[in-house]
Amino acid sequence: MPSAKPPGRPAGPFTPLDFQLVLLRRMADHNPDLVAEARRELGVSITDMREANKRWQAMLRTPRPRAAASRYRSILGEPESVISRKIGDLECEALRWPVLLWPDLRFEVMVAPNGTVWNEWLVRAPAATAPELHTLADLTPWSCTVDEAARAFAPARPLEGTAPTRFGLTFTAPDADGVRRECVAEFTWGLLQRVAVSG
Repeated sequence: MPSAKPPGRPAGPFTPLDFQLVLLRRMADHNPDLVAEARRELGVSITDMREANKRWQAMLRTPRPRAAASRYRSILGEPESVISRKIGDLECEALRWPVLLWPDLRFEVMVAPNGTVWNEWLVRAPAATAPELHTLADLTPWSCTVDEAARAFAPARPLEGTAPTRFGLTFTAPDADGVRRECVAEFTWGLLQRVAVSG
């Protein structure tokens, strides 16, 4: 006799909570303990997280996927803010939404004039205090965003991520003794996950 399906959250519209579970699912590869703590805070199971990620992947792979910016609006609602930004010759808009798990962060989607989304990640909220990053000891998981690490340890060089939601930076940073070390920092959805040190 087949076992009963374990209870979970009923399937329905994809919600902001589901989207946060997608963020966590990608981070679980690096920081399972932090993710487990976050799941408990949200009151969801590991099954819920996996199911949300499965549904997200299905949305991305559908034969006629919705435009990314439209998809985010349908899931997260209207952005908290829309900021015009010029990067080189490109005029674009930064759409930002609050994230329950990280009150000091915002999920930012960069949209080009033709509606193409070319970046999706977590950034610091404008009114939030940025972390003080001075040494390797300050670079703990989930402590900072890509932009914050790049500014604190300039010049930092971007690295291609191992997956679409991942990003890397290489830079030098002082250790506890003040010795500068070569580092490679790995980010998922723009949030620091781990730092590898060499030299």
